[in-house]
Amino acid sequence: MKILGVVTLLSPSGEYGGPTRVAVNQLRALQDRGHQVVLAGTHRGFGGNVPTEIEGVPAKLFPARTLLPRTGFAGLGSPDLWRAVHRHAREFDVVHVHAARDLVTLPSALIALRRAVPIVVQTHGMIDETSHPLAVPLDLALTRPVLRRARIVAYLTARERASLEVVSHGEARLEELPNGVPPEAAATAAGPARVLYLARLAPRKHPVAFVEAAARVASEFPDATFALVGPDEGERASVLRTIASSGAADRIAWEGPVGMSGAAERMRQATLYVLPSVDEPYPMAVLEAMSVGLPVIVTDTCGLAPFVREHDAGIVTDHTVDRLADAVRTLVADPERAAAMGMRGRDAVRAERSMAVIAERLEQFYR
Repeated sequence: MKILGVVTLLSPSGEYGGPTRVAVNQLRALQDRGHQVVLAGTHRGFGGNVPTEIEGVPAKLFPARTLLPRTGFAGLGSPDLWRAVHRHAREFDVVHVHAARDLVTLPSALIALRRAVPIVVQTHGMIDETSHPLAVPLDLALTRPVLRRARIVAYLTARERASLEVVSHGEARLEELPNGVPPEAAATAAGPARVLYLARLAPRKHPVAFVEAAARVASEFPDATFALVGPDEGERASVLRTIASSGAADRIAWEGPVGMSGAAERMRQATLYVLPSVDEPYPMAVLEAMSVGLPVIVTDTCGLAPFVREHDAGIVTDHTVDRLADAVRTLVADPERAAAMGMRGRDAVRAERSMAVIAERLEQFYR
């Protein structure tokens, strides 16, 4: 089977986050099962060295253009990509679109449909009910037609399914598809606690709350260290100010972005992973942390909170600094309990979120 995956953006810093990681993981797993795959999308930040493959997956990347200023990723588009999809879509058996409300993925999906190529749409929690003035015309022209005409629209959680029912007016063919991760070597960090936040520095992810909680715990555990890893998306200045005034600036640091390929290795250097995000649909970084055997701390609005609770793979709390600090303190003070949680999480990911399981599910969708 020949499969084209479409994503919004690739960059050296991995700034677009989870959806790109998911697409690469899926295509690699399908390629390992004998399928012919290509990843298509836009790029920025590579200079003159635009990759032609991503982790072994053939890639066709086109310059990202800002078509709607001051709208972030939603305003990106690529006429070059649209033309390429129009020209080559019929060479594929299916087009798998990792869709958001943007001018990269939705036009590409509609073009593939107009070329009579079946599409599978996966929305990663990014298409939900909204009153944003730009969403109304976009949904009328692109989002709703794509959702209605897709062979399957894949969702992660019951909450996302409900949102897609509303946006599509009940006309999307919805199927559950969890995210998965490939097998990873276990974390190797030993000795003092090394607490890690690996995510974009975005307001929803509450990196400042991580720093404030870290400062409280640092005062009680003088050997513990705390690191933030990820590209800036608006919170860098606040994070750096909070670190500077924390009283523990020698043990709390922002390391900048690590890129998609470096995330697992950076996680293996940690002993505990913390993500204070609010309303995070299904964070890939949490699965990746669990896959290397790290205990995780997530909030009760995280889409993976039930999975973490079910397998006792970490602590589920709220995003307040008091509760985050309590959770971090608990696991830093009891490394044996933390390590046991990490191993239970690793076993759960291997059993229920392996890429072999996800690839089989995708093959069912495509057929």
